[in-house]
Amino acid sequence: MICLVCTGGIGSGKSYAIKVFKALGVPSYIADQRAKELYETDSSLLGELVNLLGEEIIREGRLDKRAMAMKIFPDPNLLKKVNEIVHPRVLSDFLAWKENQVSLGEEVVVFESAIFFETPIFHGIEDKVIVVIAPEDVRIERVMKRDGITEDEVRERMSRQCSDEERVKGADFVIYTDGIKAVLPQISEILKRVTEKV
Repeated sequence: MICLVCTGGIGSGKSYAIKVFKALGVPSYIADQRAKELYETDSSLLGELVNLLGEEIIREGRLDKRAMAMKIFPDPNLLKKVNEIVHPRVLSDFLAWKENQVSLGEEVVVFESAIFFETPIFHGIEDKVIVVIAPEDVRIERVMKRDGITEDEVRERMSRQCSDEERVKGADFVIYTDGIKAVLPQISEILKRVTEKV
């Protein structure tokens, strides 16, 4: 079983790359999406978050992600504590999911996380790291359009993530989503190279 980690900054085109992997039949685990599902299904996780952040993050019996975000993003220490609660659960969930994929006979899986390099607990799950990159102006435009936010807000979010230069240093493969190079051939080539050794 080969585990490919797919990472990249906000607006880099990771979601599109994952769509291509899925279209090629590669099972893909999206860490951020799965964390949101765990907020809904894991009552002990929710309990720990309430103990840390207070009852105001609960609305109608469910986690109010907006209220949580407003509490944690201005406070790096609080964000770190939330990550220390959430990330081990995501890792455990991923490893169980991966074992299931092994039992189904899959040879390759993808783990997608925007903050792979910034999250030491995830290090070690990868056989190869794929970094998705796009020019900064393209990324900003994508996120402004997708999230309905200003350029300054996008830049502020980008400033909280490591740079593409840092990511590329840790990459085995780089996918360019600049609108010039087609993504499908890049991913097909990566899959060909990693499965040749299986």
